[in-house]
Amino acid sequence: MWWIILIVVAVLIVAGIIIVGGRRAREQRLENKRQEAGELRSQADEQSSQAGQRASFAQEQADQAEEERARAEEARQRADEVDPDVAT
Repeated sequence: MWWIILIVVAVLIVAGIIIVGGRRAREQRLENKRQEAGELRSQADEQSSQAGQRASFAQEQADQAEEERARAEEARQRADEVDPDVAT
């Protein structure tokens, strides 16, 4: 009869080891996923920052182009005023 108790105790010990090991493995997987998510967020933040910088630069370029276009139009109007062949 004592061998039945020994088997039951051994089964309980093995089950406990399996449960604890499974929990640790699950916690490790979760921690790995958290770390990966953090890295992905960091990369996304960096990409967003770079995109913002590029958008700002593009806006500056567009503003400069608009100013140049306005100056060219003013020069064209002055040329039309000076040109005797253009009716104003």
